[in-house]
Amino acid sequence: MTKKAPDKSRFDDLFSAALERGGINPLTETQPTQAQANRTSKSTDPNYVRTTLYLPKRLHQQLKAVAVQEEREMSGIVEELIDTWLKSRDSSI
Repeated sequence: MTKKAPDKSRFDDLFSAALERGGINPLTETQPTQAQANRTSKSTDPNYVRTTLYLPKRLHQQLKAVAVQEEREMSGIVEELIDTWLKSRDSSI
């Protein structure tokens, strides 16, 4: 009786992309920084609202890989980009 090969993890492509771009080892454990340890969850912060948006898979994978590489949250990157975009619209009106 032969074993069925395990299915590919949904994170394999992400890890591969991160490794190719920055030599990141996804298996290396990292300790949270003091800022991370003191941070409250966005889900309990009244200044944040949860929302859903749809991205093409390719764009989502690229965003996630960059977030891992830069040790940032995807929501922080998206927040920064939207803020910059809104400010640029204000100055063009």
